[in-house]
Parts: sequence; C-alpha cells; structure tokens
Amino acid sequence: MIAFEDLPAGRIIPLGEIIVDRDEMVDFAKKFDPQPFHLDEEAGRNSIFGGLSASGWYTASLWMRRWVDVVLSDSTSQGSPGGRELSWLAPVYAGDKLTFAAEVLSARLSKKRPNLGLVEFAGTAHRGDELVYRFIATGMFTARG
Repeated sequence: MIAFEDLPAGRIIPLGEIIVDRDEMVDFAKKFDPQPFHLDEEAGRNSIFGGLSASGWYTASLWMRRWVDVVLSDSTSQGSPGGRELSWLAPVYAGDKLTFAAEVLSARLSKKRPNLGLVEFAGTAHRGDELVYRFIATGMFTARG
C-alpha cells in the first residue's frame, strides 16, 4: 500500500498509456462539454483545432483514471484539497496515444495533523514527446507511523 513515506519529492510515477477512443471521447463531450468541435468532424475541421478534438476535461478524466488505477486504489489517500495551473497545451484527437505520469514536487507532514502528509504533484499527459496536458494538485496521504 502506498503511503505518504512512499511519495518523496522528485519521485516520478509512470501511469501508463492509452489510445484515445473516438466514441468514448464524443460521448463524454455530449454529456459534459458539448462544444461543436468536440462533437462533429466538420465543426472540428473548421475550428482552430483542424479536426474533431477531445474536451480538455476528457483528457483530465483519462489522467485521473490512470492515477486511481496505479496509485490511489492501493494507497492511504485521504482525498485532495485541490489543484492549480491546469493547462491543455495541445489538442488531443481520437487515436492519439497518450502517456501519463505524476511527478512529486514536494511532500510535507501537516502541522495540524502530524499523521497526514500533503503531497504536491504535477500530473502530465504526453503524445510522443509533446506535452498536451499538465496540472498541479495536492494529495493527502496518511503516514505509516
């Protein structure tokens, strides 16, 4: 089980990769971000994206699923107080192969709750060498001790 002590500053956690599924991408957009360039091929071609593109929220959801599967599902996670610096740096398209990771930026024990660690990390998604998604968030993990 992953606990606070397993998440020191500098640790990079590979979260695996996925191929973006067109139908899933469009279904997500229909429910949560129904902008034309996320729903329709022609609207996407006529947009600045040049093609049907994924909602940034969909990309964030794909990252979150990998984070849960690789880290949170077998950890002492106590949730998150939030994040900052959310960036969609390049459009994501159906068929793209995305590689996900998390880098621990800092880790400290809470002053109010000494058994609770606050872990700041950067979550990323790359398409090849291109960074397409990045954000910074804080996770809360209990310590073993």
